[in-house]
Amino acid sequence: MAGARNISPSPPGKRSDLEMLVDARSDTLRNFLANLHDVLLGTKLFPLFPVVPLAIAASCFRFGQAWVFSLSLIGLVPLAERMSFLSEQIAYYAGPTVGGLLNATCGNASELIIALLALHKDKIGVLKWSLLGSTISNLLLVLGSSLFCGGLANLNKERQFDRKQADANLMLLLLASLCHILVLTYCYAVKNDIYLVDAISTLELSRTCSIAMLVAYIGCMFFQLMTHRQLFESQVEEDDIVSDTPVIGFASSFAWLVGMTMLVAILSNYVISTIEAASESWGMPISFVSVILLPIVGNATEHAGAVIFAFKNKIDITLGISLGSSTQISLFLVPLTIVVAWIKDIHMDLNFKLLETGTLVSAILITTFTLQDGSWHYMKGLVLLLCYVVIATLFFFYQTPLDHVYVAPMEVNGYQ
Repeated sequence: MAGARNISPSPPGKRSDLEMLVDARSDTLRNFLANLHDVLLGTKLFPLFPVVPLAIAASCFRFGQAWVFSLSLIGLVPLAERMSFLSEQIAYYAGPTVGGLLNATCGNASELIIALLALHKDKIGVLKWSLLGSTISNLLLVLGSSLFCGGLANLNKERQFDRKQADANLMLLLLASLCHILVLTYCYAVKNDIYLVDAISTLELSRTCSIAMLVAYIGCMFFQLMTHRQLFESQVEEDDIVSDTPVIGFASSFAWLVGMTMLVAILSNYVISTIEAASESWGMPISFVSVILLPIVGNATEHAGAVIFAFKNKIDITLGISLGSSTQISLFLVPLTIVVAWIKDIHMDLNFKLLETGTLVSAILITTFTLQDGSWHYMKGLVLLLCYVVIATLFFFYQTPLDHVYVAPMEVNGYQ
C-alpha cells in the first residue's frame, strides 16, 4: 500500500513527453491532410489527377507511345493549374513585387518546361511551333471565345474596357512581331555565297533582338509592378478576390510547388519524347499537334478562367489573362530559349519561317485592330474564333519533313 501511495498522477498543468509527441504527430498529420485537401481536392480539375500516375505507369510499362503522349498531355492540365494556385499562395508571403514576378513566371511554367526540354533534345521545330501555338491560342482562341461567350451573356450591358492595360500588352506584342519580321526578311535579303557567314549573322541579329525583347519584358514588369501598378489593379473588384489570407503556409506552398514542378517536368519529357509517334499514330502533321493540340491543353485553365470572367462582364480581367500570357510567351519565353540555345551552342534563331511568321504577325495585327476602339461584343469574338479555325486548318494540311523538327548543335570553328 505504501508503494501505491507513492504513485501519483501528473500535475494538472503538465503533460508527459509521450502525450506531447503524440499530439505533435497528430498536428503534423492533420496539417498534411489539410494541405492535401486544399492542393489536390481544392480544384474542380481534381478528377484529372489520377491521369498523372497513369501516364508514368504507361511509360514505365512501355504502353503505346500515343497513349503516353495523350495521358501526359491530359495530366499537365491540373498540374499547371495547381502551380498557378501555389504561386499565388507564396505571393501572399513574398510581397506584391516578388509575388507578381512569381505569378508571371509560373503562369506559363508548363510552356517554359516543354520549350527547354525540346531545346535539350534538339527539337527546335517542336519548340518554335509550341511557342507560336501558345501565343496564337491566347490571342485568338482564348480571347475570341471569351468575347463571344461573354458578349452573348451580356447583350444588354455596357461593353467597354480600359484600353491602357490592353495597349501596353499590344505594344509589346508588336515589338515581338517586328523582331520576327526583321530576322525573316534579313534571311531573304542577304544571299551570300558562303552560307556560314549568313548563318552567323542571322544568329547575331536574332540574339540582339532577343536581348531587346527581354529588356522590354523586364521594363514591362517594372511598369506593371512598380511605377504604374494602379493601372493594372484598378479593374479588380472586391468580389474577384477569393480570400485576403493564404490557404496554406509558405513552407508547404513551396514544397508543393517544387513537387508539382517535378511532375510537370516528367510529363513534359514524355510529351516531347513521344510527339512524333503520336503524330504518326493519329495521322496528323507534327506541326498541327505542336501548334494546335499542345497549346489548347496547356492553356485550358487560362481559357476557362478568361471565359468565366467574360461571362461576369469583367472583360478587363479577361484581357489581362489572354494578352498578358501572350506577351509573356513572346517577350520572355521565346528570347529566353534563344539565350539558352546560345549558351548551349545550338543553332536557334528568331526565323520561324515564312508561314509561321506570317501567322503570328497576322494574329497580333487582327487582335490589335479588334481592340482598338475600346469596345467589345460577340461579333468580335466570332471573328477571332474563325481566324483560329482557319489557322488550325492551315497547319492540319501543313506537312513538314522530319528533318525540320531536329537541329544539331552548331559546329562553327570555335564560334560562340
